[in-house]
Amino acid sequence: MTAETFLVSLHLSTPELILAVGAMVLLMIGVFTGEKSSGLITGLAVGLLAVSVAWLIWQTGDGEAYGGVFLSDPFARFMKVLTLAGSMVTLIMSAGEARSAGIDRFEFPVLVVLATLGMLLMISANDLISVYLALELQSLALYVVAAMHRDNLRSTEAGLKYFVLGALSSGMLLYGMSLVYGFTGHTGFEAIASALSAEGRSLGLVFGLVFILAGVAFKISAVPFHMWTPDVYEGAPTPVTAFFAAAPKIAAMAMLIRLVITPFEPIVADWRQIVVFISIASMLLGAFAAIGQRNIKRLMAYSSIGHMGYALVGLASGSMAGVRGVLIYMLVYMVMTLGTFACILAMKRKDGNHVENVDDLAGLSQTNPLMATVLTVMMFSLAGIPPLAGFFAKYFVFMAAIEAQLYALAIIGVLASVVGAYYYLRVIKLMWFDEAKGEFARPSGVLRLVYGLSGLFVAAYVLIGGPIGTAAEVAARTFF
Repeated sequence: MTAETFLVSLHLSTPELILAVGAMVLLMIGVFTGEKSSGLITGLAVGLLAVSVAWLIWQTGDGEAYGGVFLSDPFARFMKVLTLAGSMVTLIMSAGEARSAGIDRFEFPVLVVLATLGMLLMISANDLISVYLALELQSLALYVVAAMHRDNLRSTEAGLKYFVLGALSSGMLLYGMSLVYGFTGHTGFEAIASALSAEGRSLGLVFGLVFILAGVAFKISAVPFHMWTPDVYEGAPTPVTAFFAAAPKIAAMAMLIRLVITPFEPIVADWRQIVVFISIASMLLGAFAAIGQRNIKRLMAYSSIGHMGYALVGLASGSMAGVRGVLIYMLVYMVMTLGTFACILAMKRKDGNHVENVDDLAGLSQTNPLMATVLTVMMFSLAGIPPLAGFFAKYFVFMAAIEAQLYALAIIGVLASVVGAYYYLRVIKLMWFDEAKGEFARPSGVLRLVYGLSGLFVAAYVLIGGPIGTAAEVAARTFF
């Protein structure tokens, strides 16, 4: 690599370099100023992520970096902006709740920045080895964040479960990558695609593909690799759960799209079968398993499993319309999830105790009408009721499936949505028609701002969806 190409590579990866250097600086500030600096470090971390977003939007061009292992293109930029936005909002929400959630330590924002760095690298990875390294950078930070509240048994258990199952999935992913390398002789995405086009597929390669998809399915918590999700969502501190539900899902979905569309494009028939199975299983489990849940965080865990199933409907089509549908779906999913978790963070009694049961929302419309209205909009949108954002998200992925003649998949998706609507409507019924069990403390201004803006976005999507659809189409055209 010449000095000139190295400088070009540095320019293309500047947002990642900002986060990497910034995380080290924040760590030093935290170490030298002590435990009291968590508020300052959180503010600086949000600033760091904002600078990264600004650089991405206005300064980053298209091209390959570091010998083709790192890609900067419209797809990468779209997904990176979403990921950074998810991390920023999570940090802003956690600022006021850190002490009560037991994560009032300066390490938390630093670990979130490092995890976000891993996610950005995952989105831009164009080589099996860079995919794995980025994934591990993200995962190692997330394992620690899940168990951040050391004095809490549930949080420690969540971290341990996530670590053990995550290590298993990483092993499967690496085994699949070694098989793909063994049968094609390449780790670069374009080179693998060329080898598959020239030589055709072999049984060993298909085994490798299955192992890779199994490893990635764990990261997006798709069935049958979803076991960790409900326990980790329930056990981890609520700001951490909000983080898990948003940014890492978007990065993992971006990585999955790039993996199947670029290197394995010549064997679309093979991976489509796997994606269709995972999608159907996730939609059905997400719809039926959530019905009996009493804990709102567990309910959101099963809800997120179902939503990953719906997003995979678009990917199964393997078309530009499908990828565009997935991008819109992930954006809408992130806004709905962050808005809902802002409401869950606001479920705090006057004595300072956080409550997590669905039944605790009873009569919320009498005690806090604004929060009840926003949560109602979120639940309707998660259920896919028109004219809210969730309806359009599902519409685009189902239409892509129908265009690809995957009729059964689209029908199962619609039926699963109908079943899933039951547990969302139950929450709405509790808030508006049941007697109040007690009043929540007044939510902080930050939480009100987050859930207010999320509610506005979801309700007004029908008016602002045009530019978002155009941006998603430009991003999806990267592959076609």
